[in-house]
Amino acid sequence: DYTENVTNMTCMFSYCSNLKDINLSKFNTKNVTNMSYLFSGCTSLLNIDLSNINTEKVTNLCGMFSRCSSINKINISNLNTENVTDMTGMFSKCSSLTDINLSNLKTFNVNNISLMFSGCTSLKSIILSDFDTQNVTNMSCMFLGWSSLKEINLSNFNTQNVTNMS
Repeated sequence: DYTENVTNMTCMFSYCSNLKDINLSKFNTKNVTNMSYLFSGCTSLLNIDLSNINTEKVTNLCGMFSRCSSINKINISNLNTENVTDMTGMFSKCSSLTDINLSNLKTFNVNNISLMFSGCTSLKSIILSDFDTQNVTNMSCMFLGWSSLKEINLSNFNTQNVTNMS
């Protein structure tokens, strides 16, 4: 297995602007700790198969899907995010994104969710009821430029440790 010793996948497919589909089922990501900007700038990407990706040791998902401006649905239901501390700009500028299910996302160790959904101009609603924000310190610009947002319920957000909510 060629990828079993990989620990850092930062920017691996970043700015592959002609890439339309990607299937990572042959990748062994069991030792990866950093997946920041993994698909960032993949402006033609329409489909990402993450069904076999192992994110058990990942701590950084910063900008993972940022600027994936053509994709309208991202299935992240199988991502293990229990050790993730940084989700800064994870979906930033995913301007065609209309559907995302965040119900399985474990966020109890995350401290930075700034810019997480900024520029998601096609997303009309989002369910954040399972978001555990007890350790978040930075929420700045989390929903910046989200012009189609009709309704959002943040009543379950614990903001006691937040120092930046600009």
